[in-house]
Amino acid sequence: METQPEPDQSPSLFPFIIATIGLAWYVVLWNIGLLGCRTGRRRYRMRPRSPLATAPPDSVPGVSILRPLKGLDANLYENLESTFTQEYPNFEIILSVADEQDQALPVARDLISKYPSISARIIIGEEVVGVNPKVNNLIRSYREATHDILWVIDSGVSVAPGTLARSVDLFESSTHTRPPKRRVALVHHVPFVSAPEGFLGSRIEEAFLNTNHAKMYLAINTVSIESCVVGKSNLYRRSDLERVNGSLKPQVHTESDDDQGCNRGLAAFGKFLAEDNMIASALWHELDLRHDLSCDVAHNAIGKMSLSDYVWRRVRWIRVRKHMVIAATIMEPFTENLIASSIAAASLRYLFGIPIWPFLVVHHAAWLWVDLDVYESLAGHPLPADRRWWFITAWCLRELLALPIWFLAMLGNEVIWRGKNYEVLRAGEVKGTSGDGNHRGLFIRWRQRDSHYQPLPSNHSDT
Repeated sequence: METQPEPDQSPSLFPFIIATIGLAWYVVLWNIGLLGCRTGRRRYRMRPRSPLATAPPDSVPGVSILRPLKGLDANLYENLESTFTQEYPNFEIILSVADEQDQALPVARDLISKYPSISARIIIGEEVVGVNPKVNNLIRSYREATHDILWVIDSGVSVAPGTLARSVDLFESSTHTRPPKRRVALVHHVPFVSAPEGFLGSRIEEAFLNTNHAKMYLAINTVSIESCVVGKSNLYRRSDLERVNGSLKPQVHTESDDDQGCNRGLAAFGKFLAEDNMIASALWHELDLRHDLSCDVAHNAIGKMSLSDYVWRRVRWIRVRKHMVIAATIMEPFTENLIASSIAAASLRYLFGIPIWPFLVVHHAAWLWVDLDVYESLAGHPLPADRRWWFITAWCLRELLALPIWFLAMLGNEVIWRGKNYEVLRAGEVKGTSGDGNHRGLFIRWRQRDSHYQPLPSNHSDT
């Protein structure tokens, strides 16, 4: 009597491969997160004073500080004043507004009167070179600036007094390294957010930018294999920017026929919504130059941001990013805490029989600890005890919202920015539209950022 062959009891190869890949991906993510945490500890917990702070004015490079203004941002007076109090011997400040009735003008004029020894002036009136209102506001300041090194800093940002000197240090030191490295073309500052008014959206934004975003931002810039820049506070040379056009194609010594008619300099980036990221990418790819982070933060106080505001803000930038770096945007959900931990839990269960729930408890506790350590590095102090539970609650909400926001963002191409509607095109270019911008579905955006903006009844100008 013939015996029947026993069925194969060996595990299937395909699930084994998938589980192995999932576990390997989890290990990679932890290495990236720990690298960001380590960078935060080493770079931001000690901020030495630069020797340039006390150098003679004619011995240091001059810097033109450009601050585009629109309306009354949270803590606007303190934000602008932080540039007037920089410990650096050779700089000027140019404050620009598009409209002579802008509410920010009295604040700017008060500060210029308060600091008469500082070279500062106001430029009123934009020049339209593209759809990006920030670039249109900046273009005159950019052209009229006295110095080659430009520090473009958003009106919502304040900085420590030693920030400028330490940033210029990075420009100067990059030319004297042995062996020589690629020259530093751009110095940027990691955003650090506070939410003094306590709105839910503001708290979630604070929890996101000060932990997960900062951790990944620091890690990517430490590895430095690709440009990764947020434009709240950037320094670069106008002479470098005048050599790029936003094509991201490496520049050769002689221009091709296709490049002869291209705009160069800041005006070339008026067609992009994320002009800061595109400027950084152009310097990186077109000129083969690099970026560096100083040991300072760009402190941003967030005003009245509702939960809806937060959601659509994140949707906006994901929609811009997917047209600039589609592969990274598609992979983004797999870098998020909940997805990564679920993949790891399933992989460990399959490969080693480790129970899922105990693993998830340990994972989330460890992930939160690393994020809070990054916060402590950037803030210079631990999370205050009276804010701890609110912060952790906001952190949990951010983690839960990450995947739904990503799906919502991937379903459309229209965004709202500064009260105007745009459609995002290839490579991050945008065009104005008249649509609602978001296909809101179940969500209702009760107000836009500029809905409370009231122009001043003023008819005089400063320039």
